Amino acid sequence: MNDLIPKEINYRQFHDENLFYHSQTMVYFSQCNPNQNISLNELLKLTTDVAVEDFNRRNMSRESLAANGVAILVSRDSFRFHSYPKENQHIVIHTWEEKSEPLQFVRAFEINSEDGKKLVSGITSWLLVDLKARKIMPIKKFDAMELRKPTTYQTEHDCLPYGKINLPEDLKLLDERTIKFTDLDANGHTNNSRYAAFAMDALPFEFQDKEFKDVRINFAKEAMFNQKISIFGKIDEDAKVIILVGKTEDGTSFEAELTW
Repeated sequence: MNDLIPKEINYRQFHDENLFYHSQTMVYFSQCNPNQNISLNELLKLTTDVAVEDFNRRNMSRESLAANGVAILVSRDSFRFHSYPKENQHIVIHTWEEKSEPLQFVRAFEINSEDGKKLVSGITSWLLVDLKARKIMPIKKFDAMELRKPTTYQTEHDCLPYGKINLPEDLKLLDERTIKFTDLDANGHTNNSRYAAFAMDALPFEFQDKEFKDVRINFAKEAMFNQKISIFGKIDEDAKVIILVGKTEDGTSFEAELTW
């Protein structure tokens, strides 16, 4: 009978000597779409959680940051899918901080298969926010707190750069939904991964099934509980790109660019 029980697998989470953080895990059934690929919202959830754990292990937990009156929030994501992580696949997520911009932390990601094949590349930016004033702070003010040693590390990124998404004028309303309790995270506003779910749900079915090569998402003003968010978009099949914008009565919540 014991021969029928799979061998024990111990997933590791660790920093190396360069302070690169590595997290071994598996792509679970609940994280996948009907194609058995990891869904876009689950990818965002996974990478954000790994980044937060990196901060935690370097004494920059959400609680310790709040004690210093600040928070670090994801601002822009860019990911390239070389090959989609699949259901039950063992993967390794690598993440590291790169040289900061004046108003943004920069964080890179690479997701590999167990045998080292590159599956996903990513580059993201994060904002430092003054919790009391609710304003963006320069990164140099964070460096002055001496909570972590700034890095000058920079690498080439095998994905599109994060940045401004050019919005066409002829966007059409694709979907509307109300922010519910389960969309909220521990900060009390819509978790960034939910916007990816909103974007995918707004697409016509034939495009929900596509394996996008590059995905860029920019986060703006957070959507709050019980607010209605309207998703506008344009699908350009010739250019193989989809542009999406989510708006509440308070303004733009997110912008997304999906290319295949």
